[in-house]
Amino acid sequence: MEQLKIPKERISVLIGVKGSIKRKIQRMTKTRLIVNSEEGDIFIEGDSLDVFNCLNVVKAIARGFNPDIALKLLDEDTSIEIISLDEFSRSKKDIIRLKSRLIGTQGRARSHLEELTSTNISVYGKTISIIGRTDDVFIARQGIINLINGSKHGNVYLFIEKQKKKRN
Repeated sequence: MEQLKIPKERISVLIGVKGSIKRKIQRMTKTRLIVNSEEGDIFIEGDSLDVFNCLNVVKAIARGFNPDIALKLLDEDTSIEIISLDEFSRSKKDIIRLKSRLIGTQGRARSHLEELTSTNISVYGKTISIIGRTDDVFIARQGIINLINGSKHGNVYLFIEKQKKKRN
């Protein structure tokens, strides 16, 4: 049995309409989810590999992903990377600036990063999370860290394109 805490505002997303998402996750991961809505505690029961897979899906939902995107983590070629902005900032103001820099005007920078890397990116709380094929997640992570460290958007996009060409 595993336990984790998720933000209270994400519990309704995890459960879904009349429990539909929770049931779907349980069915697809062969686990049992016990949700404490008041505290935000989630308990996962099942075999160790199934619990591990379910844990990743629940973490992804907790970090702001749509459940359908989070369920992609059940594919063994897909992984999640969570980057904490606390490592790159000294204040709340810094975190807001970094998030704005990553998201861009009307979400265009984030969308462009997602397109270039074939990943899904979520900016939630003090974290940036990436879901995609393991190689793509690695490239996206490098690009995001470059952006956070002050690289120009255009330079980051060129870096990602070069990395993708090298890989192919």
